[in-house]
Amino acid sequence: MKITLIAGARPNFMKIAPIIHAIKKAADNGAEITFRLVHTGQHYDEKMSNTFFQELEIPEPDAHLGGGGGTQAEQTAAIMVAFEKELMANPTDLVLVVGDVTSTMACAIVAKKLNTKVAHVEAGIRSFDLTMPEEINRMVTDSITDYFFTTSVWAGNNLKNTGVADDKIFFVGNVMIDTLRKNEDRFTKPQLWDTLNLSQGNYFVMTLHRPGNVDEQAKFKALLEAIIAGSNGKPLIFPVHPRTKNIIQDSGINLDGISNLHLTSPMGYLEFNYLVKHAMAVITDSGGITEETTVMGVPCMTLRDNTERPETCDVGTNELVGTDPSKVGPAMEKLFAGNWKPGAIPEKWDGKAAERIVEQLLEL
Repeated sequence: MKITLIAGARPNFMKIAPIIHAIKKAADNGAEITFRLVHTGQHYDEKMSNTFFQELEIPEPDAHLGGGGGTQAEQTAAIMVAFEKELMANPTDLVLVVGDVTSTMACAIVAKKLNTKVAHVEAGIRSFDLTMPEEINRMVTDSITDYFFTTSVWAGNNLKNTGVADDKIFFVGNVMIDTLRKNEDRFTKPQLWDTLNLSQGNYFVMTLHRPGNVDEQAKFKALLEAIIAGSNGKPLIFPVHPRTKNIIQDSGINLDGISNLHLTSPMGYLEFNYLVKHAMAVITDSGGITEETTVMGVPCMTLRDNTERPETCDVGTNELVGTDPSKVGPAMEKLFAGNWKPGAIPEKWDGKAAERIVEQLLEL
């Protein structure tokens, strides 16, 4: 069996890594399975892509499509044109896509038009919010996928509700957590830990990048002010997504003089998760981080009105605070009062999802 694996953006690498390791393990045990790794280049900042290949022990890509930059349409088109050439030159039995980024949708479309089977890892998750580009990517990808690997029963039910047959849906668990479990003892203390004199449970980690939170200057400024006001002076570590950094620079938001707010460049996986693991709480609008905080038992405030990962709220440590800046203060007060829920770990988030995926692929 030949499998082409697609990785394009930072979250993809964390999901692809355990699948690569599981394929290699199966092959070492005599299974006739090989892979070709294609990096679409959707994220082209080194901290957002190349560093991850080194840290997560992923081999250099067999092909690099260079599809980064431009608008959503330009990026989708560039990836599709380049991947069509790649797939025609290197036919495969199956194209495996992960997550919900532009690369996921673009490569799935190309594969199907070339009559190649598609498997989608993290299929069926839904925010039901069509203002999110990722939601469109999920819907389009799942509408043409052949094999669906899900992180939860809820995701599987979403697929069934759209008419997907039961025998095409495989509840395998969460590959993001495979990577977390494999690397937890390798987490690396970043230099800023000592520079800022950080200590366990005495600082916040925050990430903000979604258009609804950062594109409108007044809204973004109000959110930042609410977070700063609610932090009680504790350090706020803010690794800034390239897109968010550009918005801060273009809008002229003045962050000078705020002594406890520390903006950093995007961090590698091992350093970032060291900070998350030891934080008092995480404030984010990312979906993937809510999964990691759930497994590590770290309180998480999500500045969104919906989530495609409801298990992180129903079972885990995550709470939807919303996008209204006035809701941030009460959430911070709840945390400081010691009233945050302890959380638990969702079913099959045990570090073995990739093994289940490869076992299933070999049966298929």
